[in-house]
Formats: sequence, structure tokens, C-alpha cells
Amino acid sequence: MTLATEDRLAIAELVSLHGHLFDDGRLDELTELFTEDVVYDVSAFGQGELAGIAAIRDATLVLGAANPVAHHVTNIVITDDLGDGRARVRSKGLGVMADGRCGSVSYEDVVVRRDGAWRIARRRVEARRVPLNGVTRA
Repeated sequence: MTLATEDRLAIAELVSLHGHLFDDGRLDELTELFTEDVVYDVSAFGQGELAGIAAIRDATLVLGAANPVAHHVTNIVITDDLGDGRARVRSKGLGVMADGRCGSVSYEDVVVRRDGAWRIARRRVEARRVPLNGVTRA
């Protein structure tokens, strides 16, 4: 089944909301972004899988000043309509640190539609540290 244009726009806005909520410190509003039972996989950063909004909030607060001051999301691509009100989304992210350093990630999300609203049910964050994902000339 193909996603309606309205769903695609809502999903893109949902993914974009991430940076605003975290950068503004609006951690009490994470229910606008995630399902209550979200799995947030930050294994690439040594934190494993965080289960639930409370775990994400706690991990964010533990990082404190080590959090980026700005999250920028781009290249949002809704890759698969999985049916049953679920879709797969890929996007790129840039994190800017207080000292000016910048890092890049890829987000792999599964979003679900519950009670008429889209939310992220699963997110895997992959660090982008190697050009071309390691592909070289043979």
C-alpha cells in the first residue's frame, strides 16, 4: 500500500521534530516524537539499546554538556510502507558540539501510526566516520 502525501509530510515533520525537542531541552515532550515503548539503538556510541522514553531522557541528561548543541536532520527518505500503519524511514543527521566540532550520523527508523499520529517506534543511529562507507576501488 502506498502512503498518502499527507502521511509522508507528517512523517517528514516527525523526523525533523527530533532536533527541535532535544536542542530546546524539551525532554518532557518526547511523547510527541516516540512511542512509549520505543527502542533507541545507540550501540554505535557505546550506549546499547535504550528501551522507552524514560531511558532516552535519562541517557540524554547523563550526557549533559556532552550533548550536541544542535541536531540537524536532512535527506529524509521514506523507503517502505510496511503496512499496518508502519513505515521505514532513512535520514541523515549532523550534530554540532559546543566547541564547534561536528559529526554525521544516519538514522534508520520504523514509524507507526497510532491514534491518528505518527511516532518513531524504533530508531538506530549509525555514526558516519568512513567515507563511502568503506567502499574503495578494487
